[in-house]
Amino acid sequence: MHKETVLLSDCLAAEIPAGLSAVLPAGFTVIVTQTLGGSVTVRHQGILYRIAPENVGALKGFGVAASGGATVAACPVPGESGELGEAAVWAVLRTCFDPEIPLNIVDLGLVYDLSIEPVAEGDSRVEVKMTLTAPGCGMGPTIAEDARAKIAALPGVAEAKVHIVWDPAWTPQMMSTEGRQVLGLE
Repeated sequence: MHKETVLLSDCLAAEIPAGLSAVLPAGFTVIVTQTLGGSVTVRHQGILYRIAPENVGALKGFGVAASGGATVAACPVPGESGELGEAAVWAVLRTCFDPEIPLNIVDLGLVYDLSIEPVAEGDSRVEVKMTLTAPGCGMGPTIAEDARAKIAALPGVAEAKVHIVWDPAWTPQMMSTEGRQVLGLE
């Protein structure tokens, strides 16, 4: 996808890969390069920016970020026993994307561990350990917060934490077969 559009209003964004906050002024023409997981990646004058779901309404033709909430709502809900299941958490993690790579963080092989612990009747604490494709990636906190927020929105989640870890170091071999196919590596 490489669709040209215009910013209808000033728009808060994160510069990729540094993760630095930026304001893209109204009237800027941008090229949309990715629209996955509710956020939008755009390019302006050779620089990539991630626009968070709550800000995509600034892009002409995008309206409000309907997909931002829909992805969470479409995920499986707690199992028949009423307890939060791993399937629901894995499904919501598949709605989180690296803003530079059109692949979710699960198929990219970034999620190393997932644990669910009961904390109160019907509520659970979810902790995820994930890594990044490169240690210097400034988008790490943004990707981790996207995952944390989507997990926290699941029914039955009282607390969600996402930890960025570096051991083991990520390699392309950690991608799922489906992920490698999407990226044309198989």
